[in-house]
Amino acid sequence: MVKTIFETSMPIDEKFSIKKHVIRHGNGKKRICIVTGTHGDELEGQYICFQLQHDIKKELEFLDGIVEVYPALNPMGIDSITRGIPNFDLDMNRIFPGDPDGTMAEQAAAAVVEDLKGADLVIDIHSSNIFLREVPQVRISEYTADKLVPLARHLNLSFIWVHAAATVLESTLAHSLNSVGTPTLVVELGVGMRINHYYGRKLTLGIKNLMREMGMWKGDIDMTEFSEPILSVGDQVSFVNAPASGIFSTETRNNKIVEKGDSLGQIISPLTGDVIKDIKSPCRGYLFTIRAYPVCYEGSLLARIHRLK
Repeated sequence: MVKTIFETSMPIDEKFSIKKHVIRHGNGKKRICIVTGTHGDELEGQYICFQLQHDIKKELEFLDGIVEVYPALNPMGIDSITRGIPNFDLDMNRIFPGDPDGTMAEQAAAAVVEDLKGADLVIDIHSSNIFLREVPQVRISEYTADKLVPLARHLNLSFIWVHAAATVLESTLAHSLNSVGTPTLVVELGVGMRINHYYGRKLTLGIKNLMREMGMWKGDIDMTEFSEPILSVGDQVSFVNAPASGIFSTETRNNKIVEKGDSLGQIISPLTGDVIKDIKSPCRGYLFTIRAYPVCYEGSLLARIHRLK
């Protein structure tokens, strides 16, 4: 059943509306919500919404509870492949918990929070931007780690990053929901404006596994597809930034162990044919982020590595 959770008029006989699809089966009362499309240039969640619902509807008899899917919190952004809400120059994930008496965007944010509150679990799915390629990972604030890390371990993802909570995170959907007692996991994977089907299927399987742990899914899960995630807590991540401007040329892929001194790529000059700088790993560790967009400036992020002893 498709429900509209927020709708308002646009200037020329159009509607801005946020919708969800509800799948309910069995006598179970547990409720899981899959949320994505907050940023219009992050498209991985669109495929995951499809794949999860496709799988559930094929084996509906195994569902005992309520699954709610919100594919587009920022539908105008997805329509135009724009990160924020078009014409407002506004990042929707910086205005939560919203205001029911505020601007259109604030009203929409408030309606989303109100509709999600009380769920047994919310999974907020994001992609990376066009500049960085990320392994499938869960990002958790250190203040919610004790509660959320045990849940994240069931999601079949490569990496769990427990990070310090920056002030800006207080205006995100995840922070707003966790603050009112609705457990919310933030997932990030892939690269902006693209869909990685392997990553999508991997996370879909993880969501079904987490539903089984919650008592919502009675079907079998192929555990041969699972691996234990790497957990990064505290100051265990090294950032590799560009020491000069140029074109970052690399054949290195993420999701692997690199040794200290291993080549991550080169910054090159197309004008002179010179190698401006060899980029080497500063440590031994798990490479979970690598730059996907070749043009870089001094200070641009090139890679992130979880240090290993």
